[in-house]
Amino acid sequence: MANSSPAHAAQDAELWQSLKNAIAASSGFQRWRSEQLSAITTATSDDQLVRLYLRDTLETLAY
Repeated sequence: MANSSPAHAAQDAELWQSLKNAIAASSGFQRWRSEQLSAITTATSDDQLVRLYLRDTLETLAY
């Protein structure tokens, strides 16, 4: 397996940022976030919120 180059890592980071922004702007994420606000008691970054949303969504799809 080849090691990841710095350029590849930068592309991955840019892709994740773009994907995270698109997800955060989606109506599904906005609805999920408003439902979760009462359950989220600590300051959570957008990155953490998107990861939680993706995990919940994938768990739902797994059923």
